[in-house]
Amino acid sequence: MSGAGGTAAAQLLIRAGGGIPVDTPRVPAREAARHELSKPMYHENDPNFLQRALDHLWNWVGDLLSSASDAALGGPAGLVVLVLIVLALAAALRWRLGTPQRGPGTADGLFESGPRSAAEHRTAAETHAAAGRWNQAVQERMRAIVRSLEERALLDPRPGRTADEAAAEAGRPLPAHAARLHAAARQFDDVTYGGRTADQQAYRTLLALDLELESTKPQLTGTLPGAAG
Repeated sequence: MSGAGGTAAAQLLIRAGGGIPVDTPRVPAREAARHELSKPMYHENDPNFLQRALDHLWNWVGDLLSSASDAALGGPAGLVVLVLIVLALAAALRWRLGTPQRGPGTADGLFESGPRSAAEHRTAAETHAAAGRWNQAVQERMRAIVRSLEERALLDPRPGRTADEAAAEAGRPLPAHAARLHAAARQFDDVTYGGRTADQQAYRTLLALDLELESTKPQLTGTLPGAAG
C-alpha cells in the first residue's frame, strides 16, 4: 500500500517511540487491514452492481449450457440435435392445435373472419337468434350494422376497427343515432370480451337500430365524398 491511507496497518506494527517492529495480535491487525481496505479509494474501478449481476447471469447460463452439452449424447453436437428436435415438436404441436385464441378480455377488431356482406351478417344473426344463441346474434347484428354503413360509404372499410371506433365514426354522419350506436358497441364488447350474457331484448334493440339506420339519411357534412343515403 502507498500514501497516507496505506500507513494505518503498518503503524500497528511499529511502536510510536522506538520504531521497532513488534508482534501485533492477529485479530486487531486483521480488523485494521479490513478497515483500511474498505475505503472507497481502493474500489474506484470495481464493477457496479448491474455489471456484477450480468456477470453472474452469463456465468450461470454458461454453466447450464455446459452441463446440458456434457449430458447430451455426442457433446455439443448432441445438444444441437436435441434443440432442433424440441423446435420441431413445438412446430408440430402448433400446426396440430392451431394458433391460441385470445382470451375474453383481449381487445380486438370487430370482424373476426374474412370479409362478409351486411346481408350475410344479418342472416347469421337471425340464425343464431332463432336458436336462442343471443350472444352470437348480438355480435352478428352489430357486424351487420357496421358493414352496412361501410357499404353505404358512411364508413371507410378499415381492418382492425373496434366496435367503439365504428360507433364513434358513424355518430358523425348519424348524430341522432350516436348514443344508440355507442350503446350497441358496449353491448358487443360486453358479450365478446367482458364475459357477459346477452338476452332476447338486447338483440331486439340492435335489430331495431339496424332497421332504423337503413332508412335514415345521413348528414353529409364531414362524411366521406360520395356518401349516399
